[in-house]
Amino acid sequence: ALLRQPRASQLPGLRHRDGATRMRAAAAVAAAGSDIALGAPVSLARPLRFDGLAPRHFGAPPPTAPPLRLGDFSGAVGTGASCNCRVLTLVPHCHGTHTESVAHLTHETLDACTVAPLGPMPAQLVSVVPTPALATVEDSLPRPQPGDRLLPRAAIEAGWPLDPGFAPRALIIRGGGANHAAADDEQAPFLSRQAAALLVERGIEHLVVALPSIDRSRDEGVLCAHRLFFGLPPGSRHLGDAARPHCTITEYAAVPASLQDGPCFLQLALPRLAGDAVPSQPLYYPLRTPARKQPPVPGGGPA
Repeated sequence: ALLRQPRASQLPGLRHRDGATRMRAAAAVAAAGSDIALGAPVSLARPLRFDGLAPRHFGAPPPTAPPLRLGDFSGAVGTGASCNCRVLTLVPHCHGTHTESVAHLTHETLDACTVAPLGPMPAQLVSVVPTPALATVEDSLPRPQPGDRLLPRAAIEAGWPLDPGFAPRALIIRGGGANHAAADDEQAPFLSRQAAALLVERGIEHLVVALPSIDRSRDEGVLCAHRLFFGLPPGSRHLGDAARPHCTITEYAAVPASLQDGPCFLQLALPRLAGDAVPSQPLYYPLRTPARKQPPVPGGGPA
């Protein structure tokens, strides 16, 4: 009953495979012996401000929101207009929490909002401390540089033991994010090649990270982790070559320290906005074990 949703008509085949999704979610909840706390979601999105102080990446200018000016309409109540009306200018990949599809790397378009599932899905939250690249045998393409830090496969495996009873469809990785404006992307950690391969091996379709990118900011355009996750061969720019076009990556999320590592549910809230990447609000739902009913007292008397 917790997961029963109205049936939508003619949803795109790539997007939802709704029957399988509901069955998998219900099975995950049953296996965990828990209920989804649908009334207690936690936003994993960073606030997107337009005051010049918002974090931004890859050299992008700050997002802006000037009033719309049309003739004698000033677009701001403060200057005499009847209402406020602003023009938002932002770059999803550079400003705030965003969800992207494989079309981030291809000639063909694939709107992220048509790929992200509508409802909650089984997920796993794992905390990972970035590791100096020189302190691990794991690597990336191109080869990590001195001073680089990785989120390695070994650390993800250590915090995510296999559980045959709970098969997450999504993974939330906490660790490696920065909060300040014009953050130094050169110092941002990124996934090792082996970590990206692990996500594919374990069937993760939707990834949420606190990083501005799962790849090094300056990687000669290789985008190794992106390509591994989406199943897009090296050098290919064609959507038809992707083995995992139904997957999404959500970058620059904010995962509160108060959330416990382990099984949970995740919902990707995206606007119906065309684009390979759009601002998004991932929602974390905790799992709660239902209170056990006290056995009846023999004879029907009060306890």
